[in-house]
Amino acid sequence: MPVPVPRQRETPATESGQAVLHTVAPPAPVALGAGVAQATPHATPLTLLVIEDDPAGGLTVPEILDADGHRIRLRTARNLTEAERLLTPDVHCILLDLDLPGSGPRTGTTGAGTATAVDQLSALHQVLRLAPRHAVLVLTGEDEVERAAEAVRVGAQDFLFRDELDGRLLSRAIRYAVERKRADIAQYKLAESKLRAQENARLERGLLPTPLLEGSDLRFAARYRPGRSRALLGGDFYDAVRTPDGTVHAMIGDVCGHGPDEAALGVELRIAWRALTLAGLCGDDLLATLQEVLEVERPCEEIFATLCTVDIAPDGRRAGLCLAGHPAPLISRPGRRAQLLPYENSGPALGLLPRARWPRRQVELGGTWSLMLYTDGLIEGRIGEGRERLGQDGMVEMINRHLDRGLSGEGLLEASVTEARRLNGGELTDDVAVVLLSRAEG
Repeated sequence: MPVPVPRQRETPATESGQAVLHTVAPPAPVALGAGVAQATPHATPLTLLVIEDDPAGGLTVPEILDADGHRIRLRTARNLTEAERLLTPDVHCILLDLDLPGSGPRTGTTGAGTATAVDQLSALHQVLRLAPRHAVLVLTGEDEVERAAEAVRVGAQDFLFRDELDGRLLSRAIRYAVERKRADIAQYKLAESKLRAQENARLERGLLPTPLLEGSDLRFAARYRPGRSRALLGGDFYDAVRTPDGTVHAMIGDVCGHGPDEAALGVELRIAWRALTLAGLCGDDLLATLQEVLEVERPCEEIFATLCTVDIAPDGRRAGLCLAGHPAPLISRPGRRAQLLPYENSGPALGLLPRARWPRRQVELGGTWSLMLYTDGLIEGRIGEGRERLGQDGMVEMINRHLDRGLSGEGLLEASVTEARRLNGGELTDDVAVVLLSRAEG
């Protein structure tokens, strides 16, 4: 409802004879989203669109001024067709006469001749559909309080009585309606953002893997950061499972590209890898089958994927390594500097060459070790403002610094991704996935 406002000074009419509206105080900043102008003090004034069948004769809109004499511009429309034409982005508020002719009768008659109530607010419903982000005031008679209250319930910001319309009430009502609409939209966006975040968290939990390592003495940690803004997943993927013979299998991969198709393909390859691994495939046979899956599922022939797989023996002291165009893992052992595992004679990325082969290399791990698998998003970030990349050598130095500080597990991965972002001067443009498997003997 309108509330009392301070008294205002009287002002003469304009030369054209049409009422020009002014606010009592400088309008506050307004941000109503797309289609609604931004109003700030000493800038473009507020604009009011009046929708009434005979604005010149049937309805007299009083004049009002703000403290600085800034004008509220007035537009008038005799029907909804004119209103739609005049509803440009610089309109901030709409004043609608609920008795607008042509908006629908108060009652109707069915085919059988029985009277039935029809929508008494059809004009308002149409205005709300035309201007969902604009503030709306409705004008009605004093004997229609219930109808006015219903108008507010369905979406109007406030109502005014036709016989009580004056400059003070109209000035306050306009500013109140604009601010209330702004607050409503902000609250809606906040609620929408919270719901989206909750849904994203549920989707992410479903799309990212849960390692199957029950019975293993290995510790597992992972970090994932998609490169696309507001994306759930990028083209990077990883997984780890333990087969019945006690072997722990882990992999990390990267589908070229950053769109939703690439993200979906990454999930498909991860699921296929898990199923094939649990079915007993390993090394070259596993990668050859994954290439067949990629060739069938990829959206175009230019799409390929890099992959790194390791299978760690049940005693935890040896591992088999296969690389399909992917960066070699990093291993660290007590008393020794972290270094890259051998990567000579690796095979091509999946999807590049038909009937390709991927040799499996045996690697001695030792008793206590940490093995880090990563995607190239971690090493391709720039260093400062120059064109130089972090690269594998820079990554090795960075990891050794963190190890010297005593970091391990989740802390090591978090510090590494954070420093890569800092060196890059902001968010990394490519997807980043990092997996850490660790074993402590004794």
